Amino acid sequence: PCIMYFNTQVIKFSLTRSMRFALGSALNSIRGPKLQQRRLTATFARMDDSVTYKFGPHTIPGSHIFALSDQSFGFVNLKPVVPGHVLVSTKRIVQRFTDLTTEEVSDLWLLAQRIGRVVEPHYGARSLTLAIQDGAFAGQTVPHVHIHVLPRKAGDFPRNDEVYDAIDHKAIEYDKAAKAAQSTSAKSGPGEKLDLDKERRVRTNGEMAEEATVLRALMNSRPPQPPL
Repeated sequence: PCIMYFNTQVIKFSLTRSMRFALGSALNSIRGPKLQQRRLTATFARMDDSVTYKFGPHTIPGSHIFALSDQSFGFVNLKPVVPGHVLVSTKRIVQRFTDLTTEEVSDLWLLAQRIGRVVEPHYGARSLTLAIQDGAFAGQTVPHVHIHVLPRKAGDFPRNDEVYDAIDHKAIEYDKAAKAAQSTSAKSGPGEKLDLDKERRVRTNGEMAEEATVLRALMNSRPPQPPL
């Protein structure tokens, strides 16, 4: 029951389920950004290396995850196009960006934004490329929505648009690389070299876990940007 004071009289009434839902939605729309940022901060403390997440058909070990929010997670890349190239994906396995809920879209991009603020200065970059391949004809090979976050430097590609060709090339090889990496232990030597991508080798679990540890510490040390 709710209580209202009107002309010194106390009026009691009950909210129906629809009224409670409408009131809750209104409050969430007001406090939404601040609440999401608080949740984003709180979930970093709950990261557990023993917990795995699914990236399409692939399993991402907890040691490779460096950022976590209510509905998304950030993880290091098996075959980065440039140093610091990381991925941000939704916890729920959804193939197309257009099929995400409004809450998932907001959560995904808020986490990508915060990750970008960390990886850009850490890798000595001055810009960022954030890209989504939404569907097979856009170059998506892992059927799970994800954002590529790439720290960019002057001259890292002779022509700027070549970065998208590189992302496509990496995506084509992701499934093969993931299978190769799963058979490589953290104590083994360099990962398998792929014929189509000789300049970039598959990284070992140990190398990826080491990078994730560094990025996780940076994410924890930098508070989220306060909402306007």
